[in-house]
Amino acid sequence: MKLIGVLALSALLLAGCGTISAQLATKNWLDQSNFTANTHRLANDAHLVRQQLLTGTSTSAQLHTVCAVLLLDSEAANSALPSPDRQANALLANSYQSMGDAANTCYNAGANTLKRTRAVHFLHRAVTLLTESQIRLHISAGVTP
Repeated sequence: MKLIGVLALSALLLAGCGTISAQLATKNWLDQSNFTANTHRLANDAHLVRQQLLTGTSTSAQLHTVCAVLLLDSEAANSALPSPDRQANALLANSYQSMGDAANTCYNAGANTLKRTRAVHFLHRAVTLLTESQIRLHISAGVTP
């Protein structure tokens, strides 16, 4: 009987070793991944790309520049996944994919109004998902955005 009690206590102690709460894991991930800075950078990139897409006079070279920056920054942010939150991972992965779709569509848009409009729609979806994931992660981490 004592042996069973000792084994049960040992199992409980071992189970607690090296574990942290989901809240702390998420907070640590937010800090280590530079999530806040990356989110601000991506939102700014998306804003600049949108401005260039909606400006009918922007050249292909201007679009190539801003769209390439957006693609690089979204790929860099994507490399920080996964986060400790499974739902946030899905939101972020879809956001980064939409950023990439926007960047690639924008890069090839030139003066094509339809492609420019399609790229703006991808940007809108990406920023919406990014915002939703940011809210979810901050609530999960117990921090204010």
